[in-house]
Amino acid sequence: MRLKLLLILLTLFVFNANAQQKPTASNKVQQALEAKKELINSSLVKNVPFENIGPTVMSGRVVDLAVNPENPTEFYVGYASGGVWHTTNNGTSFTPILDNAQTQNVGDIAVDWNTRTIWVGTGENNASRSSYAGIGMLKSTDNGKSWQHVGLPNSQHVGRILINPNNPEEVVVGVTGSLYSKSVDRGVYKTKDGGKTWTKTLYIDDVSGIIDMQNAPNDYNIMFATSWTKDRKAWNFDGSGNNSAIYKSTDAGETWQRVSTEKSGFPTGNGVGRIGLAVYDNNIVYAIHDNQFRRPFEGKKDESNGLQKDDFKSMTTDMFLKLEDKKLNNFLKTNGFQEKYRAENVKQMVRSGNVKPADIATYLEDANSMLFDTPVIGAEVYKSTDGGITWSKTHDDYIDDLYYSYGYYFGHIYVSPANKEHLYIYGVPILKSKDGGKTFTSIDAENVHADHHALWINPKNPNHLINGNDGGVNITYDDGETWIKNNSPSVGQFYAINVDNQTPYNVYGGLQDNGVWKGANNAQEDRGWEQYGQYPWEMIMGGDGMQIEIDNRNPNIVYTGYQFGNYYRLNFETEDQTYIQPKHQLGESPYRFNWQTPIELSSHNQDILYLGGNKLMRSLDQGNTWEAISEDLTNGGKKGNVAYGTLTSISESPFQFGLIYAGSDDGLLHVTKNGGATWQNISTSFPKYLWVSRVIASSHKKERVYVTLNGYRWDDFSTYIYMSDDFGQTWKDISSNVPMSPVNVVKEDPVNQSMLYLGTDNGAYVSFNKGETWQAFSKGLPAVAVHDLVIQKEANDLLLATHGRSIYKTNVANLQKYDDVENASQNISIFDVKDVRHSGRWGSSWSKWAKPFEPKLAVEYYSNFTGKTKFEILTEENTVLQTTTVYAIKGFNYLEYGLGITEEAKEKLLKENSSLIINKAKNGKFYLPKGKYSIKINDTTKTFEVK
Repeated sequence: MRLKLLLILLTLFVFNANAQQKPTASNKVQQALEAKKELINSSLVKNVPFENIGPTVMSGRVVDLAVNPENPTEFYVGYASGGVWHTTNNGTSFTPILDNAQTQNVGDIAVDWNTRTIWVGTGENNASRSSYAGIGMLKSTDNGKSWQHVGLPNSQHVGRILINPNNPEEVVVGVTGSLYSKSVDRGVYKTKDGGKTWTKTLYIDDVSGIIDMQNAPNDYNIMFATSWTKDRKAWNFDGSGNNSAIYKSTDAGETWQRVSTEKSGFPTGNGVGRIGLAVYDNNIVYAIHDNQFRRPFEGKKDESNGLQKDDFKSMTTDMFLKLEDKKLNNFLKTNGFQEKYRAENVKQMVRSGNVKPADIATYLEDANSMLFDTPVIGAEVYKSTDGGITWSKTHDDYIDDLYYSYGYYFGHIYVSPANKEHLYIYGVPILKSKDGGKTFTSIDAENVHADHHALWINPKNPNHLINGNDGGVNITYDDGETWIKNNSPSVGQFYAINVDNQTPYNVYGGLQDNGVWKGANNAQEDRGWEQYGQYPWEMIMGGDGMQIEIDNRNPNIVYTGYQFGNYYRLNFETEDQTYIQPKHQLGESPYRFNWQTPIELSSHNQDILYLGGNKLMRSLDQGNTWEAISEDLTNGGKKGNVAYGTLTSISESPFQFGLIYAGSDDGLLHVTKNGGATWQNISTSFPKYLWVSRVIASSHKKERVYVTLNGYRWDDFSTYIYMSDDFGQTWKDISSNVPMSPVNVVKEDPVNQSMLYLGTDNGAYVSFNKGETWQAFSKGLPAVAVHDLVIQKEANDLLLATHGRSIYKTNVANLQKYDDVENASQNISIFDVKDVRHSGRWGSSWSKWAKPFEPKLAVEYYSNFTGKTKFEILTEENTVLQTTTVYAIKGFNYLEYGLGITEEAKEKLLKENSSLIINKAKNGKFYLPKGKYSIKINDTTKTFEVK
């Protein structure tokens, strides 16, 4: 008995000790960052080079600007998930400066121009469905050459940074906090020692973070901050609450007092949404408020407008049957009802009791339409002239067509430093006021993206504005009459990618709020197109671009679309666009379509298209007609204002028609082996309710399937990757050594069945052993979210679609040979070297003012050791022409040989063959003449020819 009691006490002690050692959330972030750093250092593929192929012209979402007040041609741009970029020539060109940091996700930036210290609050603050979390506060004193992590690792999303202009060590930060869950890390934080230590000076509650914060221009002690109560779930977003409010500090953020009280004149209560601030001086403060209170009923509608959707919700059967056919048909046609639903047919359905009048309204209510249907008050502007004690609304009418019901995505207001009456408010579009907010006019333009997030007003020339939006940066010098577009950074936010089989092959990609684009994979991403007028990429679809499928028999037939399942069949030859979204039957509940609705063309028959709603849809005729081949494959959805309980990924086996996997946003994965006749839930052993971000039926083994789960929408950043070799009956966790980060995509290599590729919210990986261990890619590739990836089989190119840095490409033909080179007897394995065509242009140019053309020979090799070794160039007779030392690392190595030779090497060649003519090029160099040569590295050789 004593022994048993002793064992129980010992067990409890061990349990408590382990519990005490359990890492906190902030420790998990730090551990993940360290693990990623170590993984990169030891990676076998850390030298695999990635090339960014654009596109750039559509740019990406800007969240903040920091402009040099003494020289406004120099400024920094913070992109939501594309890092920080620097320009010194007024946006003519930009340089990325956050690439060597451990995230590209930006919430706010601030610069102390006296010391050139840059602060970055990581994690976007817009609360979008693609607003990625950050890792805390970063700081650089060398213009981004190096970054120091200076605290707040669990802040996740940062709203604002204020630097004391008289003391750069004193900084106040507003933390928005986690996006999908409660968090005590929200609030205002202050440091007085440059980020070494932080003090939380304002905390409201675990669902109310700080979304904006401003100080008086000439008095750092006077600060205003806005708290924002929000509750975002995958199925619902409530962006308002009692504790959304305005706070004031008179001691530089040390203490705070709420000033938006019931007596102040500013709205209070559950309908108070996001609030943005503009401080003109110590007394005059403006606020823009996303008012989520419902609009008051404005009386009986104008009957001349005809039937409205809401009329049917309260209509009785008798009332419906008495409607004029002409009037009813006009409503049905105008609202896109299928041809079979016309007045006579619908009335018969109502008479029979199969359909109710309210079903007419329900038929139209999908997630996309509900964004616009909610009758909220929307954007309002308030002004205080007494330092925030009292507030009054500046306008009498509603500010319509600025926010709709998604004001949470915007929420900024700006006042000109030169005139207290000159205001700018942001949403869709930009509005300006010259009378203190009484009236507004639009200053949008044809070359300016519609969604706006940041503005800088030149205090010395108030007509000079720099604007940051979902399409990058625009500059105006005439107060918005005309705009310059500064779109050179490669910061596209891609959701999806695909390729065709043309020569050269084309790349297709769908982007957040920037449509679907198509371009040749080898298109030059430079400014030459501005001279000849044709950008090498073209937009083929608007909206939020989604998945793309290309008919492999005819590349002119492409299927793609925009958010919530709005898909089209495009014919590039005839320029036809055919809308193909499946429609439910009248009387049924509307299908639920995910924001990123999955589609797939069957590899067995390219006329067969699958599309995932809450049921799996199949078309046998290119999307003209559809049938549901499953029941609801989700948990049934949830009440809310976001489509949920939807399919997110589908995959049909290339081995068998009708062997299909379908995964949902609420954690279910199903399989059918008979084309949908029966389905089996194969996700019972998975963590519950996580997003199935990808399911892949193996192309190497019929029974094999891979799946990734993503906990991002629960603020769960763990890594979930699984493999099954029995159609999903049992699963193996293959997340192995991947550092903590939500996973978006897994893909098999088409050649080497042991190879897998992985895309996470913080980078890309490859495994050479089916997920037993993973290697991190990093060369040329920043720590950016990889949303999708594709392998072009003929070219053996791997393409990464990143959500923030557009598209990256690398060739994986030699990686596919890993098994051979890893087990080779020699220490060095040189991969095949491509022959080179000799050119008289080597070392010369068309003009003495142009750079000479320099040839390059790519040499790739695998090393089983790390250290110095010899690199030699030999003739066909084994005469050593040149020798140099290279540093090999264990794994894949890449170097370039410029084909140049010394004068001594030239003499050796002439000694072997006196008939050779080797002239000095215009740049003063000698180059290899035509002939056969060898590359030798550490006693291993590979031949090539200069033809």
